[in-house]
Amino acid sequence: MRDFKKYEIWQMSHDFTLEIYKITSQYPKEEIYGLISQIRRASSSIPTNISEGCGRNSDNEFNQFLNIALGSANETEYLGTYNI
Repeated sequence: MRDFKKYEIWQMSHDFTLEIYKITSQYPKEEIYGLISQIRRASSSIPTNISEGCGRNSDNEFNQFLNIALGSANETEYLGTYNI
């Protein structure tokens, strides 16, 4: 089993998620159940999937979770294009 905390990409994605939470706390309150919720879930899925992948037994499974994390990063990027 891999230690996800040793991966620089996990630390960067964790810090990114914390920053997303700070930024979205300034969004209009009417977005709390819409855009705010979606961008927070997408960004937190990045380090979550990396850490889950680290708990898997094979490189193939680990790579699968890295690909899911990449998809969540792309989703977060798209959601961040909204100009609120």
